[in-house]
Amino acid sequence: MTAPKHRITRSDVIPMAEFTKLRQERRRALLPVKKLRRIEVGPSACFYFESYDTMWLQVHEMLFIEKGGEEQIDGELQAYNALIPQGRELVATVMFEIDNETERKNFLTRIGGIENAIFMSVGGETVAAVPEDDAERTREDGKASSVHFVRFRFTQPQIAKFRRADTQVILGFKHPNYGHMAVLPEASRAELAKDFA
Repeated sequence: MTAPKHRITRSDVIPMAEFTKLRQERRRALLPVKKLRRIEVGPSACFYFESYDTMWLQVHEMLFIEKGGEEQIDGELQAYNALIPQGRELVATVMFEIDNETERKNFLTRIGGIENAIFMSVGGETVAAVPEDDAERTREDGKASSVHFVRFRFTQPQIAKFRRADTQVILGFKHPNYGHMAVLPEASRAELAKDFA
């Protein structure tokens, strides 16, 4: 098994003419992996666990869509390198997905502070999520953002436990207005275990 990469460099960015030819193939190849890295928790929350590969594709997608050329590359690398796990952690984008705008607004006003109520249980041992501090995710009026970025930092014994196929891993929220949990399917646990170097 090759060690996961922890950083996208400029030399990893391929020319847009080449990416355009490979785009559909790269997206298609990553689809089954992304499916394993997507975990729904309750009726409204979805965790997208990031990796070098998901962020590599995202950087290229942004360059492809926005067509900012060379000047855009450094900004994209700075933004998306921050979401690549660094060997003893898992990194997730958490999205609250509610289509109806009024329902979404009402829901988000009830879950203020939820970024501090996310956890993962690994064989009964709790690992609290650490929210990214790039911006406030709950406003002063108590309304939460619909998108959060969190890290789960593990000790070596917790990593060893996570890697074992018989370990139950639960992802959830300890929030009075959103107390949902989900057990990670075995295939997802095995996929996420690859993030540990």
